[in-house]
Amino acid sequence: MSDGFDDAGKAPRDAGMATPHHVGHRERLRARFRKAGAEALADYELLELILFRAIPRRDVKALAKALIARFGSFAEVVHAPEARLAEVPGVGTAVVTEIKIVRAAALRVARAGLVDRPVLSSWSAVLDYSRAAMAFETREQFRILFLDKRNRLIADEVQQQGTVDHTPVYVREVVKRALELSATAIILMHNHPSGDPTPSRADIEMTRQIIDAAKRLSITVHDHIIIGREGHASLKGLGLI
Repeated sequence: MSDGFDDAGKAPRDAGMATPHHVGHRERLRARFRKAGAEALADYELLELILFRAIPRRDVKALAKALIARFGSFAEVVHAPEARLAEVPGVGTAVVTEIKIVRAAALRVARAGLVDRPVLSSWSAVLDYSRAAMAFETREQFRILFLDKRNRLIADEVQQQGTVDHTPVYVREVVKRALELSATAIILMHNHPSGDPTPSRADIEMTRQIIDAAKRLSITVHDHIIIGREGHASLKGLGLI
């Protein structure tokens, strides 16, 4: 992939040329961000601030708008697969890297809300993390939070990854992994790439099978959370488990 610039990220210009308009625009946008915060910026403007680092000497407003138009929102750009980002003209390795750094930082911050504290007393942090990790995935993932006897996080693992509408889940593997980690409780999570988090009959039946198998080994299943772009569903909250 190529950003279309030289190694220094500079677009050619003649000696003595006036300072390009985009230089002043960058400073004004940064100043507005410092003064009023991210809420004062449109999605494409916040994306511009990221693109400034990847493309240091060129106007990036058009590229930021093109990315928003292609994917729909700032969040969807950040979570878009690298291959799809690269399909947008003007997006090269440097741009993809900066965007994925933002995603990694968001996940790291969200996960910090689960570390070294009882997870059940930080339920909003669980939901924030699950949404950050899974809401915009284009394929289904089945993720498990493994907890100790004090309900503190031992491990967070993606156990299975499937297609756009199905992930194979093996009850034996779920319980086996919990025993390997000496977990006494687990929280199940998976995403619906369609955006609708409504649990299916298969989701409910699979969850009940895991609960039954785990109970025999004194492992508690606290909940199964389904994540979609339109929100989340808790099987426990819905009274389904």
